Amino acid sequence: MFCKLALRNVTRSLKDYAVYFLTLTFGVCIFYIFNSLESQWCMQMLARSSHYIVDTILVFMDVFSVFVSVVLACLILYANTFLMKRRKRELATYFLLGLPTGKVSLLLVLETLLIGLFSLAAGLLLGVLLSHGLALLTMAMFASYPTDESFGFILSWKAIFKTVLYFGVIFLVVMGFTGLSVSRAKLIDLIQGGRKNEEMRERPLWQSVLTFLLGVALLLVAYAMLLIRGINRIDSLFFLMLALGTLGTLLFFRSLSGFLLRMVKSRKTLYYKNLNMFVLRQFNSRIHTTYVSMTVICLLLLLAIGVTACCVGLNNTIGAMTDASAPYDFTIQNYSGDVSPTDIPGLLAENGFDTETELKDAWFCNFYYNDPDLSVPGQGSSDTVLALTDYNALMALQGKSGLTEAELPQLRTETLVTGFSGTGAYLVVDDATAATLSVRRQIFVGNYAGDPQAAEAALTAALDSPGFYNTVSYNTNTKLQIYLENMGTKILVLFMGLYLGLVFLVTAAAVLALQQLSQAADNQPRYAILARLGAPESMRSKALFTQVFLSFFLPLALAVVHSIVGMTAANAVISVVGRVDSVQSSLVTAALLLVIYGAYFLATYFGARTVVRGNG
Repeated sequence: MFCKLALRNVTRSLKDYAVYFLTLTFGVCIFYIFNSLESQWCMQMLARSSHYIVDTILVFMDVFSVFVSVVLACLILYANTFLMKRRKRELATYFLLGLPTGKVSLLLVLETLLIGLFSLAAGLLLGVLLSHGLALLTMAMFASYPTDESFGFILSWKAIFKTVLYFGVIFLVVMGFTGLSVSRAKLIDLIQGGRKNEEMRERPLWQSVLTFLLGVALLLVAYAMLLIRGINRIDSLFFLMLALGTLGTLLFFRSLSGFLLRMVKSRKTLYYKNLNMFVLRQFNSRIHTTYVSMTVICLLLLLAIGVTACCVGLNNTIGAMTDASAPYDFTIQNYSGDVSPTDIPGLLAENGFDTETELKDAWFCNFYYNDPDLSVPGQGSSDTVLALTDYNALMALQGKSGLTEAELPQLRTETLVTGFSGTGAYLVVDDATAATLSVRRQIFVGNYAGDPQAAEAALTAALDSPGFYNTVSYNTNTKLQIYLENMGTKILVLFMGLYLGLVFLVTAAAVLALQQLSQAADNQPRYAILARLGAPESMRSKALFTQVFLSFFLPLALAVVHSIVGMTAANAVISVVGRVDSVQSSLVTAALLLVIYGAYFLATYFGARTVVRGNG
């Protein structure tokens, strides 16, 4: 009987409070998707040449998963508290019918268990399907990587086990709290739970204005500190800045309880238009208890916007750095060229790498020690010299133009990229002058003629052979190697940012949705009175829409302002490694906000409309 009753209650709750179940399902889905990353095609590709990057990504994933599970646990506990509040009179009925406290607790535990099983099943199913989309995204990121490999349907049993384990623990905690709250409940409180209204006390206008101005002033001080100091210094002033920003946000929402109402009341035409008076007074009465949660929601939205925008912008920056840091298919440098000069092309050929057939173009040359007498004031100087012919040949392999004798009257310092760790300023001199200098090191660069992967495999085999390794003290890097390393960094930055950004966004939207549905249930008698007074349904629906819109828009608006200032400071740090694509990052962030936050807003509005009509 208890199982049948629990199943009926869960089915009814699934209909009435769909936002709660969608949030649980979406949480499980996100958790599975990002924990299945180890089984993704991209990770298998990275593991072949950059295993340490894969290990780093997985370590960060484990750390972030613990943090995400804590956030989701708090969200689930909050949602469960919301459902318990809505069911106080139902629980009171059980007690009045003579059902013992233990039996009621058992009933709610069974309901929580059914909810957990349903959410896990739905979330895992959705996660498995969407993980395939994640695989397509990673394949698009590797679009320029030469491979003929394909991938099939991805099912990570390890991620399934981890998801079931984490959410199993969460629901056990929820069941414990549920049983504890029922055991401590008093019948009189359950019966009168729906009748208790918050006492509305209007504060003087000067207090609201003063609170508003103080909040704005604290925010401006925090903004100034952030823009002047930046975000790369973590000290006592940094935490002071966070405290000022948080307090300013709190005071801003606290002031709305009187400031917004008094401002609109001063415009009689607007105040008495339609049901604006009802909407504003309802909003004003709720802000006394919700301004703290609105502050938290605003900060969660700030984190969601900031983390998502920064990770997308930095991801594009990292991608643009690949070609710049790898101008050739491979670069081999003999740092012992001054004491052990070696014919690197010939040594490669002796160890199985035929430079004539494997390479379409290549160049082998020397770098020289600089003569202090060659340093001319105003012309620039460098401790490394490169002959004009060699410089032009290296630039030609990059598809760039070199220098002419006419452009080299005396001395000239040029920046040349020779590999991932070979960017520097080199003093370019004529060939005759270079011939008089001592050799510093040797360099051999080239571009593959055929399949890059096959050619690189042959090059790697030659470099690892005893005949080469025992002869030359070399440093080598290849375009494919650098590409995979950069892609590993892209995956780490992009997926970690999206992981946290989505969780913060879902948490903020879900909390708002649950609050509005709760308020809609409390306001159902008031909307019924409006209907009896003759207010048409369209006017009541518009009033409800305005009330939900204010609750969703105000935290988002302030979060956007916060994020603009924060992104400005973050860009100053990110620009050190490259230019940030702020347009694309903003578009991606706006798209996520529109889809997820907008979907929660619409679901909340239609759900609240059903509740106030008395159909919930």
